[in-house]
Amino acid sequence: MNILKFITAGSVDDGKSTLIGRLLYDTNSILDDQLEAIKKANRKNNDGTVDLAILTDGLKAEREQGITIDVAYKYFQTEKRKFIIADAPGHIQYTRNMVTGASNSDLIIILVDARKGVIEQTKRHSFLAKLLSLKKVLVCINKMDMVDYDQAVFESIKQDYLKLAERLEIKELDFIPVSALKGDNIVHKSDRLTWYDGASLLDYLENVDLEERKNQPWRFPVQWIVRPQTDDLHDYRGYAGRVLGEGLKLGEEVIVLPSGTRSAIKAIEINQEQLVQAENGQSVIIHLADDIDISRGDIIVSAAQPALTERNFEANICWFDNKVLDTTQVYLLQNHTALTKIKIADILHKYDVNTQEQLFGEEIKLNDIGKVAVKAAQDVVFDLHKDFPENSQAIIIDPRTNLTVGALMIESIA
Repeated sequence: MNILKFITAGSVDDGKSTLIGRLLYDTNSILDDQLEAIKKANRKNNDGTVDLAILTDGLKAEREQGITIDVAYKYFQTEKRKFIIADAPGHIQYTRNMVTGASNSDLIIILVDARKGVIEQTKRHSFLAKLLSLKKVLVCINKMDMVDYDQAVFESIKQDYLKLAERLEIKELDFIPVSALKGDNIVHKSDRLTWYDGASLLDYLENVDLEERKNQPWRFPVQWIVRPQTDDLHDYRGYAGRVLGEGLKLGEEVIVLPSGTRSAIKAIEINQEQLVQAENGQSVIIHLADDIDISRGDIIVSAAQPALTERNFEANICWFDNKVLDTTQVYLLQNHTALTKIKIADILHKYDVNTQEQLFGEEIKLNDIGKVAVKAAQDVVFDLHKDFPENSQAIIIDPRTNLTVGALMIESIA
Protein backbone atom coordinates (compact mmCIF):
# COMPACT_ATOMS: atom_id res chain seq x y z
CA MET A 1 0.00 0.00 0.00
CA ASN A 2 1.56 3.30 -1.09
CA ILE A 3 1.78 6.43 1.08
CA LEU A 4 0.59 9.91 0.13
CA LYS A 5 2.20 12.76 2.05
CA PHE A 6 0.34 16.03 1.79
CA ILE A 7 0.20 19.42 3.49
CA THR A 8 -2.63 21.87 3.99
CA ALA A 9 -1.94 25.59 3.63
CA GLY A 10 -3.93 28.77 3.55
CA SER A 11 -4.62 31.97 5.42
CA VAL A 12 -5.66 32.21 9.06
CA ASP A 13 -9.20 30.89 9.66
CA ASP A 14 -9.52 29.38 6.18
CA GLY A 15 -10.39 26.09 7.87
CA LYS A 16 -7.25 23.96 7.42
CA SER A 17 -7.45 22.25 10.81
CA THR A 18 -11.22 21.81 10.51
CA LEU A 19 -10.81 20.18 7.11
CA ILE A 20 -8.30 17.66 8.49
CA GLY A 21 -10.46 17.05 11.56
CA ARG A 22 -13.48 16.42 9.33
CA LEU A 23 -11.46 14.06 7.12
CA LEU A 24 -10.36 12.04 10.15
CA TYR A 25 -13.78 12.13 11.81
CA ASP A 26 -15.77 11.05 8.76
CA THR A 27 -13.34 8.21 7.96
CA ASN A 28 -13.64 6.90 11.55
CA SER A 29 -9.93 7.53 12.10
CA ILE A 30 -10.35 9.08 15.56
CA LEU A 31 -9.87 6.93 18.66
CA ASP A 32 -12.64 6.96 21.27
CA ASP A 33 -10.46 8.66 23.89
CA GLN A 34 -9.50 11.39 21.38
CA LEU A 35 -13.15 12.00 20.58
CA GLU A 36 -13.99 12.19 24.29
CA ALA A 37 -11.17 14.71 24.85
CA ILE A 38 -12.49 16.87 22.01
CA LYS A 39 -15.96 16.92 23.51
CA LYS A 40 -14.54 17.98 26.88
CA ALA A 41 -12.49 20.82 25.37
CA ASN A 42 -15.56 23.12 25.38
CA ARG A 43 -14.75 24.57 21.96
CA LYS A 44 -17.88 24.57 19.81
CA ASN A 45 -18.88 25.96 16.45
CA ASN A 46 -21.68 28.47 15.99
CA ASP A 47 -24.18 25.68 15.34
CA GLY A 48 -23.28 23.90 18.58
CA THR A 49 -21.26 21.08 16.99
CA VAL A 50 -17.84 20.08 18.32
CA ASP A 51 -14.88 22.01 16.87
CA LEU A 52 -12.94 19.33 14.95
CA ALA A 53 -9.94 21.67 14.53
CA ILE A 54 -8.91 20.67 18.06
CA LEU A 55 -7.67 17.38 16.60
CA THR A 56 -4.62 19.07 15.11
CA ASP A 57 -4.24 21.94 17.60
CA GLY A 58 -1.89 20.14 19.97
CA LEU A 59 -0.22 23.14 21.61
CA LYS A 60 -1.90 24.93 24.52
CA ALA A 61 -1.43 28.31 22.79
CA GLU A 62 -3.11 26.94 19.65
CA ARG A 63 -6.19 25.86 21.58
CA GLU A 64 -6.38 29.13 23.50
CA GLN A 65 -6.08 31.31 20.39
CA GLY A 66 -7.87 29.01 17.94
CA ILE A 67 -5.00 29.17 15.45
CA THR A 68 -2.29 26.82 14.19
CA ILE A 69 1.24 27.79 15.27
CA ASP A 70 3.40 24.77 14.46
CA VAL A 71 3.14 21.98 11.90
CA ALA A 72 0.97 19.12 13.21
CA TYR A 73 1.23 15.67 11.64
CA LYS A 74 -1.63 13.20 11.50
CA TYR A 75 -1.73 9.66 10.12
CA PHE A 76 -4.62 7.61 8.79
CA GLN A 77 -5.36 5.04 6.13
CA THR A 78 -8.15 3.67 3.99
CA GLU A 79 -8.34 0.43 2.04
CA LYS A 80 -6.62 2.13 -0.90
CA ARG A 81 -3.84 4.23 0.64
CA LYS A 82 -1.97 5.42 3.73
CA PHE A 83 -1.76 9.15 4.42
CA ILE A 84 0.57 11.46 6.31
CA ILE A 85 -1.00 14.91 6.74
CA ALA A 86 0.90 18.05 7.70
CA ASP A 87 -1.29 20.89 8.99
CA ALA A 88 0.74 24.08 8.44
CA PRO A 89 0.20 27.50 10.09
CA GLY A 90 -1.36 30.27 8.02
CA HIS A 91 0.33 33.28 9.62
CA ILE A 92 3.08 35.06 7.69
CA GLN A 93 5.43 34.84 10.69
CA TYR A 94 5.25 31.02 10.55
CA THR A 95 6.41 30.73 6.93
CA ARG A 96 9.42 28.70 8.09
CA ASN A 97 7.09 26.13 9.66
CA MET A 98 5.16 25.82 6.41
CA VAL A 99 8.37 25.32 4.41
CA THR A 100 9.48 22.60 6.83
CA GLY A 101 6.22 20.69 6.45
CA ALA A 102 6.05 21.12 2.68
CA SER A 103 9.61 19.93 2.07
CA ASN A 104 8.56 16.31 2.69
CA SER A 105 5.16 16.47 0.97
CA ASP A 106 4.04 15.20 -2.42
CA LEU A 107 0.89 17.29 -2.68
CA ILE A 108 -0.35 20.57 -1.24
CA ILE A 109 -3.97 21.43 -0.48
CA ILE A 110 -4.36 25.21 -0.63
CA LEU A 111 -7.53 26.35 1.10
CA VAL A 112 -9.31 29.45 -0.15
CA ASP A 113 -12.15 31.06 1.82
CA ALA A 114 -15.10 31.32 -0.59
CA ARG A 115 -15.99 34.71 0.92
CA LYS A 116 -12.51 36.20 0.40
CA GLY A 117 -11.16 34.57 -2.74
CA VAL A 118 -7.48 34.64 -3.75
CA ILE A 119 -5.62 36.75 -1.20
CA GLU A 120 -2.01 37.50 -0.24
CA GLN A 121 -1.45 34.26 1.69
CA THR A 122 -2.87 32.25 -1.22
CA LYS A 123 -0.20 33.77 -3.45
CA ARG A 124 2.49 33.21 -0.81
CA HIS A 125 1.73 29.52 -0.33
CA SER A 126 1.34 28.92 -4.07
CA PHE A 127 4.75 30.46 -4.67
CA LEU A 128 6.28 28.23 -1.98
CA ALA A 129 4.63 25.19 -3.56
CA LYS A 130 6.27 26.07 -6.86
CA LEU A 131 9.62 26.79 -5.19
CA LEU A 132 9.56 23.40 -3.41
CA SER A 133 8.57 21.53 -6.60
CA LEU A 134 5.52 19.86 -5.06
CA LYS A 135 4.08 17.38 -7.54
CA LYS A 136 0.42 18.41 -7.28
CA VAL A 137 -1.56 21.47 -6.14
CA LEU A 138 -5.18 20.96 -5.06
CA VAL A 139 -7.20 24.12 -4.41
CA CYS A 140 -10.07 23.50 -1.99
CA ILE A 141 -12.49 26.40 -2.05
CA ASN A 142 -13.83 26.13 1.49
CA LYS A 143 -16.82 27.59 3.38
CA MET A 144 -19.14 27.09 0.43
CA ASP A 145 -21.95 26.87 3.00
CA MET A 146 -21.38 30.56 3.78
CA VAL A 147 -22.00 31.61 0.15
CA ASP A 148 -25.09 29.40 -0.26
CA TYR A 149 -23.13 26.84 -2.32
CA ASP A 150 -23.12 29.29 -5.23
CA GLN A 151 -21.44 27.87 -8.35
CA ALA A 152 -20.69 31.38 -9.65
CA VAL A 153 -18.55 32.10 -6.56
CA PHE A 154 -16.58 28.88 -7.10
CA GLU A 155 -16.03 29.57 -10.81
CA SER A 156 -14.93 33.16 -10.17
CA ILE A 157 -12.29 32.09 -7.60
CA LYS A 158 -11.17 29.25 -9.88
CA GLN A 159 -10.54 31.69 -12.74
CA ASP A 160 -8.62 34.06 -10.45
CA TYR A 161 -6.42 31.21 -9.23
CA LEU A 162 -5.81 29.92 -12.76
CA LYS A 163 -4.32 33.32 -13.63
CA LEU A 164 -1.99 33.05 -10.61
CA ALA A 165 -1.06 29.46 -11.53
CA GLU A 166 -0.23 30.52 -15.09
CA ARG A 167 2.08 33.25 -13.78
CA LEU A 168 3.80 30.76 -11.44
CA GLU A 169 3.87 28.02 -14.11
CA ILE A 170 1.95 25.58 -11.89
CA LYS A 171 0.66 22.87 -14.21
CA GLU A 172 -0.53 19.99 -11.99
CA LEU A 173 -3.64 21.67 -10.61
CA ASP A 174 -7.16 20.66 -9.48
CA PHE A 175 -10.14 22.33 -7.74
CA ILE A 176 -12.79 21.04 -5.31
CA PRO A 177 -15.59 23.08 -3.66
CA VAL A 178 -16.00 22.02 -0.01
CA SER A 179 -17.42 22.90 3.37
CA ALA A 180 -15.15 21.46 6.05
CA LEU A 181 -17.57 22.56 8.79
CA LYS A 182 -20.59 20.81 7.29
CA GLY A 183 -18.67 17.93 5.67
CA ASP A 184 -19.65 18.74 2.08
CA ASN A 185 -17.37 17.01 -0.45
CA ILE A 186 -14.85 15.98 2.21
CA VAL A 187 -15.45 12.22 2.44
CA HIS A 188 -18.78 11.97 0.66
CA LYS A 189 -20.16 13.80 -2.37
CA SER A 190 -22.50 16.59 -1.32
CA ASP A 191 -26.12 16.78 -2.47
CA ARG A 192 -25.87 20.54 -1.92
CA LEU A 193 -23.22 20.87 -4.64
CA THR A 194 -25.02 19.03 -7.42
CA TRP A 195 -23.47 21.33 -10.04
CA TYR A 196 -20.02 19.90 -9.20
CA ASP A 197 -19.39 16.57 -10.95
CA GLY A 198 -15.87 15.86 -9.70
CA ALA A 199 -14.55 13.70 -6.86
CA SER A 200 -14.84 14.30 -3.13
CA LEU A 201 -11.62 15.21 -1.32
CA LEU A 202 -11.06 11.68 0.03
CA ASP A 203 -11.79 10.10 -3.35
CA TYR A 204 -9.33 12.49 -4.96
CA LEU A 205 -6.60 11.75 -2.39
CA GLU A 206 -7.12 7.99 -2.70
CA ASN A 207 -6.77 8.02 -6.47
CA VAL A 208 -4.49 10.92 -7.36
CA ASP A 209 -1.59 9.73 -9.50
CA LEU A 210 1.78 11.20 -8.59
CA GLU A 211 3.96 10.72 -11.62
CA GLU A 212 7.52 9.87 -10.74
CA ARG A 213 10.21 11.79 -12.55
CA LYS A 214 11.41 9.75 -15.50
CA ASN A 215 14.93 8.36 -15.40
CA GLN A 216 15.44 9.64 -11.86
CA PRO A 217 18.51 8.02 -10.26
CA TRP A 218 18.76 6.59 -6.74
CA ARG A 219 20.86 7.80 -3.81
CA PHE A 220 21.86 6.01 -0.59
CA PRO A 221 23.11 8.33 2.20
CA VAL A 222 25.04 6.19 4.68
CA GLN A 223 23.66 6.64 8.20
CA TRP A 224 25.57 3.92 10.01
CA ILE A 225 28.36 1.36 9.47
CA VAL A 226 27.19 -2.03 10.75
CA ARG A 227 30.11 -4.06 12.19
CA PRO A 228 28.92 -6.54 14.87
CA GLN A 229 32.41 -8.15 15.13
CA THR A 230 31.00 -11.22 16.84
CA ASP A 231 32.27 -14.77 16.36
CA ASP A 232 29.33 -15.53 14.07
CA LEU A 233 29.65 -12.29 12.10
CA HIS A 234 33.35 -11.64 12.27
CA ASP A 235 33.71 -10.30 8.71
CA TYR A 236 30.28 -8.64 8.49
CA ARG A 237 30.34 -5.08 7.12
CA GLY A 238 27.08 -3.44 6.08
CA TYR A 239 26.00 0.10 5.37
CA ALA A 240 22.66 1.17 6.81
CA GLY A 241 20.57 3.95 5.31
CA ARG A 242 17.34 4.97 3.59
CA VAL A 243 16.94 4.71 -0.17
CA LEU A 244 16.08 7.84 -2.17
CA GLY A 245 14.67 7.15 -5.62
CA GLU A 246 14.12 3.92 -7.53
CA GLY A 247 16.53 1.45 -9.06
CA LEU A 248 18.95 0.26 -6.35
CA LYS A 249 19.57 -3.34 -7.47
CA LEU A 250 21.77 -6.29 -6.67
CA GLY A 251 24.97 -6.37 -8.74
CA GLU A 252 24.76 -2.73 -9.82
CA GLU A 253 28.03 -0.76 -10.13
CA VAL A 254 28.20 2.10 -7.63
CA ILE A 255 30.34 5.09 -6.69
CA VAL A 256 30.95 6.19 -3.11
CA LEU A 257 30.96 9.98 -2.88
CA PRO A 258 32.74 12.25 -2.20
CA SER A 259 35.77 9.91 -2.42
CA GLY A 260 34.84 8.58 -5.88
CA THR A 261 35.68 4.95 -5.01
CA ARG A 262 33.91 2.36 -7.19
CA SER A 263 32.43 -0.99 -6.23
CA ALA A 264 29.27 -3.07 -6.79
CA ILE A 265 26.29 -4.08 -4.64
CA LYS A 266 26.88 -7.59 -3.31
CA ALA A 267 23.79 -7.87 -1.09
CA ILE A 268 20.73 -5.95 0.07
CA GLU A 269 19.01 -6.95 3.29
CA ILE A 270 16.11 -5.87 5.47
CA ASN A 271 15.17 -7.60 8.73
CA GLN A 272 17.70 -10.35 7.89
CA GLU A 273 15.95 -11.05 4.58
CA GLN A 274 17.78 -10.78 1.27
CA LEU A 275 16.37 -8.46 -1.43
CA VAL A 276 17.02 -8.26 -5.16
CA GLN A 277 16.28 -4.54 -5.15
CA ALA A 278 15.30 -1.81 -2.69
CA GLU A 279 12.40 0.58 -3.14
CA ASN A 280 12.23 4.31 -2.60
CA GLY A 281 11.96 5.12 1.12
CA GLN A 282 13.05 1.69 2.35
CA SER A 283 15.57 1.54 5.19
CA VAL A 284 17.98 -1.27 4.32
CA ILE A 285 21.52 -2.53 4.82
CA ILE A 286 23.64 -2.93 1.71
CA HIS A 287 26.92 -4.79 1.27
CA LEU A 288 29.54 -3.94 -1.33
CA ALA A 289 31.78 -6.32 -3.27
CA ASP A 290 34.94 -4.53 -2.09
CA ASP A 291 36.19 -3.75 1.40
CA ILE A 292 36.55 0.02 1.07
CA ASP A 293 36.66 2.98 3.44
CA ILE A 294 33.13 4.35 3.93
CA SER A 295 31.97 6.64 6.74
CA ARG A 296 28.69 8.05 8.01
CA GLY A 297 27.93 11.02 5.77
CA ASP A 298 29.12 9.39 2.53
CA ILE A 299 26.56 8.82 -0.22
CA ILE A 300 26.51 5.68 -2.37
CA VAL A 301 25.15 6.43 -5.85
CA SER A 302 24.58 4.67 -9.14
CA ALA A 303 27.72 4.71 -11.30
CA ALA A 304 25.48 5.17 -14.35
CA GLN A 305 23.85 8.31 -12.89
CA PRO A 306 26.18 9.82 -10.27
CA ALA A 307 25.40 12.87 -8.14
CA LEU A 308 27.27 16.18 -8.29
CA THR A 309 30.25 16.83 -6.02
CA GLU A 310 30.98 20.56 -5.68
CA ARG A 311 32.08 23.23 -3.21
CA ASN A 312 30.45 26.27 -4.84
CA PHE A 313 26.78 26.41 -5.70
CA GLU A 314 23.68 28.64 -5.73
CA ALA A 315 20.59 27.83 -3.71
CA ASN A 316 17.17 29.12 -2.70
CA ILE A 317 17.08 29.66 1.05
CA CYS A 318 14.40 30.11 3.69
CA TRP A 319 15.71 31.82 6.83
CA PHE A 320 14.53 30.51 10.23
CA ASP A 321 16.54 32.63 12.66
CA ASN A 322 15.62 35.86 14.45
CA LYS A 323 19.11 37.14 13.60
CA VAL A 324 19.62 38.22 9.99
CA LEU A 325 21.75 36.06 7.69
CA ASP A 326 25.39 37.08 8.20
CA THR A 327 27.64 36.72 5.15
CA THR A 328 30.73 36.97 7.39
CA GLN A 329 29.66 34.08 9.63
CA VAL A 330 30.75 30.45 9.23
CA TYR A 331 27.74 28.13 9.30
CA LEU A 332 27.35 24.35 9.10
CA LEU A 333 25.54 22.71 6.19
CA GLN A 334 23.88 19.38 6.99
CA ASN A 335 23.04 17.37 3.89
CA HIS A 336 21.57 14.05 5.08
CA THR A 337 24.21 12.87 7.59
CA ALA A 338 27.13 14.90 6.19
CA LEU A 339 28.19 18.08 8.01
CA THR A 340 30.29 20.72 6.22
CA LYS A 341 31.46 24.24 7.09
CA ILE A 342 30.11 26.89 4.70
CA LYS A 343 29.88 30.63 4.18
CA ILE A 344 27.11 32.47 2.36
CA ALA A 345 29.35 34.25 -0.12
CA ASP A 346 26.65 36.50 -1.55
CA ILE A 347 22.94 37.25 -1.31
CA LEU A 348 21.92 37.23 -4.97
CA HIS A 349 18.37 38.46 -4.33
CA LYS A 350 15.37 38.16 -2.03
CA TYR A 351 11.93 37.11 -3.25
CA ASP A 352 8.78 39.12 -2.68
CA VAL A 353 6.62 36.05 -2.20
CA ASN A 354 3.43 38.02 -2.80
CA THR A 355 4.41 39.44 -6.19
CA GLN A 356 7.17 36.92 -7.02
CA GLU A 357 9.50 39.85 -7.80
CA GLN A 358 13.24 39.70 -7.10
CA LEU A 359 14.50 42.31 -4.62
CA PHE A 360 18.18 43.23 -4.73
CA GLY A 361 20.49 44.63 -2.06
CA GLU A 362 18.34 43.53 0.90
CA GLU A 363 19.07 41.48 4.01
CA ILE A 364 17.66 37.99 4.54
CA LYS A 365 15.63 38.06 7.77
CA LEU A 366 13.31 35.69 9.66
CA ASN A 367 10.89 33.91 7.27
CA ASP A 368 12.47 35.57 4.21
CA ILE A 369 13.15 33.53 1.08
CA GLY A 370 15.97 34.40 -1.26
CA LYS A 371 18.72 33.08 -3.49
CA VAL A 372 22.32 32.89 -2.26
CA ALA A 373 25.78 31.80 -3.39
CA VAL A 374 27.37 29.22 -1.07
CA LYS A 375 31.05 28.32 -0.60
CA ALA A 376 31.81 25.08 1.26
CA ALA A 377 35.04 24.04 2.96
CA GLN A 378 34.70 20.48 1.61
CA ASP A 379 32.96 18.77 -1.29
CA VAL A 380 29.17 18.59 -0.95
CA VAL A 381 27.30 15.73 -2.65
CA PHE A 382 23.96 16.82 -4.11
CA ASP A 383 21.63 16.96 -7.11
CA LEU A 384 20.02 20.08 -8.54
CA HIS A 385 16.51 20.79 -7.30
CA LYS A 386 14.99 20.52 -10.78
CA ASP A 387 16.48 17.04 -11.25
CA PHE A 388 16.09 15.39 -7.84
CA PRO A 389 14.51 17.58 -5.10
CA GLU A 390 15.05 15.00 -2.35
CA ASN A 391 18.83 15.22 -2.75
CA SER A 392 19.00 18.97 -3.23
CA GLN A 393 17.76 19.97 0.22
CA ALA A 394 19.83 20.73 3.31
CA ILE A 395 19.65 22.65 6.57
CA ILE A 396 21.96 25.37 7.89
CA ILE A 397 23.13 25.26 11.52
CA ASP A 398 24.71 28.04 13.56
CA PRO A 399 27.69 26.33 15.28
CA ARG A 400 27.61 28.91 18.09
CA THR A 401 24.14 27.86 19.24
CA ASN A 402 23.56 24.54 17.42
CA LEU A 403 20.23 25.97 16.22
CA THR A 404 18.88 25.29 12.74
CA VAL A 405 18.80 28.76 11.17
CA GLY A 406 17.83 28.01 7.59
CA ALA A 407 16.88 25.50 4.91
CA LEU A 408 18.09 25.54 1.33
CA MET A 409 17.42 23.93 -2.03
CA ILE A 410 20.38 23.80 -4.40
CA GLU A 411 19.47 25.26 -7.78
CA SER A 412 22.73 25.45 -9.78
CA ILE A 413 26.51 25.14 -9.71
CA ALA A 414 28.23 28.50 -9.19
